[in-house]
Amino acid sequence: MTKTSDLIQSTSVAPHVRLLTLNRTSKRNALSNELIVDLGATLRDAAIDEDVRCVVICGSDAFFSAGADIKEMRERGFEAIDNPARRSAWRDVANFPKPLIAAVEGICFGGGHELALLADIVIAGEGAVFGQPEINIGILPGDGATQRLTRVAGKSLAMLMILSGQSITARIAMQAGLVAEVVESGRAQIRAVELADLIAQKPPRSAELAKAAVLAAFQTTLDAGLEFERQAIRFAFSTADQQEGMNAFFEKRPPNYRGN
Repeated sequence: MTKTSDLIQSTSVAPHVRLLTLNRTSKRNALSNELIVDLGATLRDAAIDEDVRCVVICGSDAFFSAGADIKEMRERGFEAIDNPARRSAWRDVANFPKPLIAAVEGICFGGGHELALLADIVIAGEGAVFGQPEINIGILPGDGATQRLTRVAGKSLAMLMILSGQSITARIAMQAGLVAEVVESGRAQIRAVELADLIAQKPPRSAELAKAAVLAAFQTTLDAGLEFERQAIRFAFSTADQQEGMNAFFEKRPPNYRGN
């Protein structure tokens, strides 16, 4: 199934896998208010679609996203990035409960990098570059990079990228923990879909619980995170998919997970 909007192309590319392609190529996929709101709405739909178990977000071979829409900021100032619709859409991305993979080729700057930071796994092409260049136009990141980049990559690299506006390569991004795998340029989407297909074959409730438990490590204390993990696995043991997985293991057959 393929669903195309002006700004987001949504395609089923494997069983239970949805590919979302940023489709504002004339502006290098700059994250206008309209685009980010459309993305948030698409992810809200995917969150409640029982057929969707994993989502991949990609751009083009030349750019994932060049960042926020500078023309909007010039015309509207701070309100361009601080309005209820945009903030709500970013929350939709941040709170998406299912595994989310970003396939990054080429430029991944500013708001585009902040979008990639919200992915659970980032697959990057060899030629991808990551940056937070907002300081070059007299501002600073406004969609989460000062917090999320610091938590993932550490203070020193976050300061370097944010204060200098200097970008980093895919290999450095992987060394810093921003990227899970670097692949040959042009193959990030292929690898991301392969990985999404693998994840989609796992029990979906367990995958969602595991995602939530890992994210808790960034949001709470160690003791609270460990308790969250304990309650999550307690719930997993109550599901039919857990019984199916255990039975399939002992019966030496592939499991058939139904999401319950």
